[in-house]
Amino acid sequence: MPSVPQVPQWDVHRLPRSEGRSYLVTGGNAGIGYFVAEQLAGTGAMVVLGSRDRAKAADAIASIRSRVSGARVKHLPLDLADLASLKASVDALGLDRLDAVVHNAGVALDHPPRRETTEGHELMLATNHLGHFALTHHLTPLLTATPGSRIITTGSFAAKSERLDLNDLQSAHDYRPKRAYARSKLAQMLFALELDRRLRSAGSTTLSLVVHPGGALDSLTPSRPPFHVRTAGERLRHLPLGLLVQGKDAAAWPAVRAVLDPGVRGGQMWSPRQFGLRGKPEIEPLWNHLTDTTTAARLWAASCDLIGNDLTFTAPTRSGGTEGPATGRGEVDG
Repeated sequence: MPSVPQVPQWDVHRLPRSEGRSYLVTGGNAGIGYFVAEQLAGTGAMVVLGSRDRAKAADAIASIRSRVSGARVKHLPLDLADLASLKASVDALGLDRLDAVVHNAGVALDHPPRRETTEGHELMLATNHLGHFALTHHLTPLLTATPGSRIITTGSFAAKSERLDLNDLQSAHDYRPKRAYARSKLAQMLFALELDRRLRSAGSTTLSLVVHPGGALDSLTPSRPPFHVRTAGERLRHLPLGLLVQGKDAAAWPAVRAVLDPGVRGGQMWSPRQFGLRGKPEIEPLWNHLTDTTTAARLWAASCDLIGNDLTFTAPTRSGGTEGPATGRGEVDG
């Protein structure tokens, strides 16, 4: 009998090479996003750090270059809370291909009062969901022109117990910061899954999938001066928590695998192996409310209205001509 070829196990410390590819990581200047960028840079790809803070981005780039010989990394000024600025940011990318974007940046507010962007959107929804929705709109031509490109959206365990209120999507009538944050992350996750359905419908080879990092603590995260310095005392005090959660370097693993693993498929969710909180990345079954296609379509339509653009995809040319665009709008019931 012919031998069955062995599929190598995924090794988070021995990533496949990806020279010639380009990746954009929003919020790649700090936290989990930094480690996503550092790990991807180690594969030989061009990595773009999307960040509104030039000084922090410069520190992150210097740190990556000090650890990754010959790292190809650059900064893209990017403010997700300023929807009107995003087209200019994408125009400034200066790339002829984009193999993946990791929608990682986010903001979490712990206390009232409710804050709005200059465009009048609640800040967490605007940054975490609407900004990435609009960014995807502007990146679509570049992504869909790159065969097999990927859109990775970072969700959160906090969204598991939340539900959207489509009648108060921006928490204008009942604002509770922690709930508004969790709902903004749920909106991101529903968007990513609806996005994949629409890409499949259009015949696109671009994949959209969800990751969530589990539990990540600064005290368990390796030092990356000057923006993160962990003392030996902090590490020892919080070492027992390593049984339940992990550092931000390990929390980056699901996103990195979603970008690089050739076996990844659109519409999947990748998370840490142990209770979704720590460990190596694996596929996690979608939570029940993430499979609600009606809510996802209504959210899509509302998001198009809020950003002032329809997110559409054009099917690839086949024999017989090019099909028309698959619309990015959904119908809102009621």
